[in-house]
Amino acid sequence: MVPAIRKSFNQQFTKDTYQAYLKELESKHPGALEFRVAETPIFIDNIFKHKILEACESIVDTITNKDFIAQSNLAIPENVKVLNENEHSHFIAFDFGICENADGELEPQLIEMQGFPTLFAYQVLQDEVTRHHFPIPENYSTYLNGFDSVSYIKLLKEIILGNYDPEHVILLEILPHQQKTKIDFYCTADYVGIPIVCLTELIQKGKDLFYKKDEKEIIIKRIYNRIIFDDLQQQSTEIQEKGKLLLEDLHVEWVPHPNWFYRISKYTLPFIDHPYVPYTKFLSDLKELPKDLENFVLKPLFSFAGQGVVIDVTFNDIVNITDPYNWILQRKVKYADVIITPDIPAKAEIRIFYFWKDGEARPIATNNLARLSKGKMIGVRYNKDKEWVGGSLCYFEKD
Repeated sequence: MVPAIRKSFNQQFTKDTYQAYLKELESKHPGALEFRVAETPIFIDNIFKHKILEACESIVDTITNKDFIAQSNLAIPENVKVLNENEHSHFIAFDFGICENADGELEPQLIEMQGFPTLFAYQVLQDEVTRHHFPIPENYSTYLNGFDSVSYIKLLKEIILGNYDPEHVILLEILPHQQKTKIDFYCTADYVGIPIVCLTELIQKGKDLFYKKDEKEIIIKRIYNRIIFDDLQQQSTEIQEKGKLLLEDLHVEWVPHPNWFYRISKYTLPFIDHPYVPYTKFLSDLKELPKDLENFVLKPLFSFAGQGVVIDVTFNDIVNITDPYNWILQRKVKYADVIITPDIPAKAEIRIFYFWKDGEARPIATNNLARLSKGKMIGVRYNKDKEWVGGSLCYFEKD
């Protein structure tokens, strides 16, 4: 993305440095890093950075519009609607592909968004370790809007804890120590000081929830929610039954509230009109199908980790869908082979983190993660046996 920095980085890169980098990343929590880490960060200049942030702010305009709640009510499936919803999502993540437009110019294109946490804490560690091992220019930062690691962690703690002692706030997940993203849970515990609790460990007494610490029951006042309900529905009958307690009227605060996972999601895309957001329609709203179906991708509204996505769409794919109101048709974007590597160039996606503290009118961009790919899609199963692919981060030129 920044040719001079890319050339210098690649010239200085060695496999020994990369192995030392991985060793330090894994040393904090041995065995917890279960996804591939790319050999390189991405370097983004100010022009491209501001294109991304312009698109994000335009989407935030939609989300903060007074009509958004009513507009997104149908996004939440009735069987997973959680009570006591708050006014906004505390966290939003926007995924952009680095793409090539019809004129051959690079531009960001929104792929997905989510009103849900991502690797907020792990990215702090990754930035620190990356700087130990690789040459990162002083005028580039992974943080946005003037944040640094100290102010970023401070805001993250304030949002997650609210007004409570960390002992009464939990990170809640299904079988957290089996998740591929568990390193982020452990980093969250390090930086924020809250315990990691499995859904199966919750103790319910009326409207109150508790967890056990040193054989003592501790009341839960606030939940940093990492449970994806689509994932919950894939679990054993016993875990699904346990999960039903989350739908009850409980004396807990959510951060973010589970309903926002659905409100700010693929469901929101058809309501956004911006040059960096691909044309998207609910399948049920299409009066006639595009003649160039090969230029579209078919996505289920309610899925995660790319499951169910149809890349090479055919007429039969659409005819066979029995619930078109649960699907969107989105114009394909052309990922650019933009990251020069020792063999073939890599494609890239950038996820921008937005934090929304209670009392603030709008969320604010704070940090990011990135993913590099040489496969048909971004994701582990499309990048097996490849190098210079996997999880990473962007360094943005400072204003």
